[in-house]
Amino acid sequence: MSLVPRLAIRKVERANPGKKFWKDVNVVKRDDGLAILLDKLPIRTPLKKPLVVPENKPLLADAIALEWNLLHSSKDALVKRYRTPLTQLASRVIDMREPNATTPSRDTTISNVMRYLHTDTLIFYAPTTPEEHRTPNKKTLRELQVAEAEPVVEWLTTVLWPGTKIRYNDGDLGFLATAQQPPETEKAIREWLEGLTDWDLVALEMATLSSKSLLIAARLVAEWSVDVGVGEKSWGIEDAARAASVEVRYQTMIWGEVEDTHDVDKEDVRRQLGAAWLMALGSDK
Repeated sequence: MSLVPRLAIRKVERANPGKKFWKDVNVVKRDDGLAILLDKLPIRTPLKKPLVVPENKPLLADAIALEWNLLHSSKDALVKRYRTPLTQLASRVIDMREPNATTPSRDTTISNVMRYLHTDTLIFYAPTTPEEHRTPNKKTLRELQVAEAEPVVEWLTTVLWPGTKIRYNDGDLGFLATAQQPPETEKAIREWLEGLTDWDLVALEMATLSSKSLLIAARLVAEWSVDVGVGEKSWGIEDAARAASVEVRYQTMIWGEVEDTHDVDKEDVRRQLGAAWLMALGSDK
């Protein structure tokens, strides 16, 4: 069954035209995919390319249209770019085909995310807490980290990259003793990245930057991408956000949450992971 109905044209009614030069935002099916139009004018990328998303990503197209429908003025589109995050990501995909000073190439993008592998947040374990310093009936930071990391690493090394080995950075050995991943693991991960579509690669880049973890990003994208072809869609945004924020959760459990700091950061990570998730998501029909 299709994830969403396939519609040739979907229209988002305007909420508040304000000083917009457009009245309506439309998603229109074309030969090359789904174009987002402001009245009859296509939204364009920084390189002036029409913003067109693949036909199998109707939810993404609708979400981009909603971003523009919710803008209060034409000026917002230029100076409040944080209000159109999906537009920025989709533009990044399209302009990546012609790399320039502001849009890195595929190879550069892959190299940038690979840098996270050896210092990946997911596989850094805190030192073991001495028994006399443990709080009764509460898990230590290390125990929480192990509980989040081990299932993800097991899935990655058996489902996504079968036969690979991922080494943990063990705080008991000192934080300067960063574990280097085996060359064959690096090779397998890089080859997998090279096989991703541009849409999945940018989704993975976004998830990596927001979680500080290539491994978390890889599982999220692989679980939900219509093009990767693995995963049961059982591990999503909340799981990824929880795995990326073990230390913060541990600190707030002990000291409490700082209003307008921890709560805002938590929602921002979810927002960014959600954007990555939507970029990778697709319909198979």
